[in-house]
Amino acid sequence: MKVLVLYAHPMETSFNAGLHRTIVERLTAAGHEVDDCDLYAEDFDPRLTRGERLDYHNQRSSADPAAPYVERLLRAEALVLSYPVWNYGFPAILKGFFDRVFLPGVSFKLVDGKAQPSLHNIRKLTAVTTYGGDRFRAMLMGDPPRRLVKRMLRATIKPGASVSYLAHYSMNLSTDETRAAFMAEVAAGMDEF
Repeated sequence: MKVLVLYAHPMETSFNAGLHRTIVERLTAAGHEVDDCDLYAEDFDPRLTRGERLDYHNQRSSADPAAPYVERLLRAEALVLSYPVWNYGFPAILKGFFDRVFLPGVSFKLVDGKAQPSLHNIRKLTAVTTYGGDRFRAMLMGDPPRRLVKRMLRATIKPGASVSYLAHYSMNLSTDETRAAFMAEVAAGMDEF
């Protein structure tokens, strides 16, 4: 399976970096074709420009700065998101990826003024994430990242596609044991991907 891994963390020494390496290594070892998109390493610009917003509903050309990322997304058959939750949301660079790449004609089509999901090449979606706070606090806030993955992104990809959300809550209180257990859970998930 062609898997696009979207990774969003700026520090190569972080626990998230370790999760990212595990994801890529295990998917590759399982025989998947992995397109590893490290948004920070690629210096992805998350800002939607004035011109991009003005052209938002128009067909984009290959000269569009986001075109290479659109091509990578459309080539993929699966998507793995690897990121920390910051301020109850995606890191800005990942949010910007969705704003600039999940365009009309790419992730949805406008038909009579209504959005119809069209990213049906994505048959599997997994999010791997960490939260500083505990699950209860995230639930009190509505857990926006979980909802965005399990609802919005699920509605955008192929109907009936497999969607999983692997989260390590309470990173602020984590131990070597809790991190090792989560790393093992992620490794097993990628082995079974």
